[in-house]
Amino acid sequence: MEYISPDYIFEVSWEVCNKIGGIYTVLSTRAKTLQKSHKDKIIFIGPDVWSDSSNPFFIETKTPLQAWKKQAEQEGLNVKIGRWDIPGKPIAILVDFEPFFEHKNQLYADMWEWYQIESLHGYGDYDEACIFAYASALVMESLYKFIGGESQKVIAHFNEWTTGMGALHVQKKLPMIGTVFTTHATSIGRSIAGNHLPLYDNLNSYNGDEMAHRLNMVAKHSLEKQTARFVDCFTTVSDITAVECEKLLDKTVYVVTPNGFERDFVPKSGNFKLKREHARHQLATIVEKLTGSKPKEDAFFVATSGRYEYKNKGIDLYIDALNRMKESDKLKKEVCAFVMVPGHVFEARQDLSDRCVGKDKTKKPLDQPYITHWLHNMEQDLVVNQMKWLNFNNEKSSKVKLIFIPIYLTGSDAIFKESYYDLLIGMDATVFPSYYEPWGYTPLESVAFSIPTITTSLSGFGVWANKTSGSTNIESGVSVINRTDYNQIEVAEGIREDLMKLVNMTDKEMKTIRDNAFAIALEADWDHFIKYYTQAYHIALKNKNA
Repeated sequence: MEYISPDYIFEVSWEVCNKIGGIYTVLSTRAKTLQKSHKDKIIFIGPDVWSDSSNPFFIETKTPLQAWKKQAEQEGLNVKIGRWDIPGKPIAILVDFEPFFEHKNQLYADMWEWYQIESLHGYGDYDEACIFAYASALVMESLYKFIGGESQKVIAHFNEWTTGMGALHVQKKLPMIGTVFTTHATSIGRSIAGNHLPLYDNLNSYNGDEMAHRLNMVAKHSLEKQTARFVDCFTTVSDITAVECEKLLDKTVYVVTPNGFERDFVPKSGNFKLKREHARHQLATIVEKLTGSKPKEDAFFVATSGRYEYKNKGIDLYIDALNRMKESDKLKKEVCAFVMVPGHVFEARQDLSDRCVGKDKTKKPLDQPYITHWLHNMEQDLVVNQMKWLNFNNEKSSKVKLIFIPIYLTGSDAIFKESYYDLLIGMDATVFPSYYEPWGYTPLESVAFSIPTITTSLSGFGVWANKTSGSTNIESGVSVINRTDYNQIEVAEGIREDLMKLVNMTDKEMKTIRDNAFAIALEADWDHFIKYYTQAYHIALKNKNA
């Protein structure tokens, strides 16, 4: 079948040139593949949230859109045009959306009249997201005129509920543009899981609208549901979330668009080894400076990472599994474990910083030798409290030491000069025992770096890996542990068993597993997954012209 291919693709996300979470990784790794097929005809639109500060992910430079900027300014659009500093260097437009807050009431009134979106009870980030989405739609209107859109096949792709009003504005005002909307996780599904309600056992009995009222999610849910309903092509990132969309949004997705990865983010062989050695040295140094005990050369490094969603991401079960390992007398190696999850940070620890730069040469353990940064809410922090409860005091005699790194690793921290990928490469394994995980970029990133990973059957990536390669055990490179609403003990024990296997393996056995992990990552390369977006664009353009 020959697909209709767009001449231009406008793609909008709150995470364009704005590194927050998984959607940034989706877009930034997919960009190079789209640049190959649509050179400078793929244009990303994001929020100008850096104001007068320099955005480290954006290069303001000349592009083919320079002439459009004058037109945009005349139309009241304050934009920065340049390139996203990622592989492929695609064109990026950052829009200042603050001036459009004065149109908020009219925008919400229009959205109610056109699409029955209930914005009255919006709160938190709702207003900011909707105004940015609206401003992005105005940018598209202006661009559409500039490129002579009437004679072009144009796609407008919107990511997550935060851009929904932009998608619907374009649907109303620019009827010849094919609109695509991708939900990376339904707002109501995430809320149900986050409120400790059994999502999966009760999914067939939940009504999305009723649950939105119950959980005070009416505005976001209404916006997401109506966007999914009215765009030309509605997609989501995994089979598991497709079921969730059908049940909670009352809308069947047109196509599942799984998240791939771009190999350019992974260092080549010679550099890979050097970067891995450097990462292990940095991690070992942090352990030593905190605990007063230098890890052995063959210490086993393991981590979890991602958003600070204590239950949804399975952080609690990861720590529980480590505690079970701590009690074992069958460990053949020392284990250095890390929780790399950004919390409510107050400041980097000065005593740790002093030790790292050589100002303090004493070797006794620091006070609270399990955390690298002070938090605003140390007494209420769930990770800290679980570590205390399970006596993770990181004594010299303990074979399992656990360190909490509660920052977003960008490479600019006072203690950590490395980005997340710069430290990830030093790990021997990762663990992501998610309860709510529409896709799961963190395990995919791990296997892309040849690191075996443990995930669950409630992760979109886990379901895909199992379906694609039959991966269910750690020997295959990806362990997919069966998880339900209620089997937390079995999951924690399964993690312990997998980690014990890995820790006690020979170097030769570990090399085989690392090779297996990388082989799975190759199957999720964007060269394989871009076809699903090609299909989505085709559906949108076909439906637009139907």
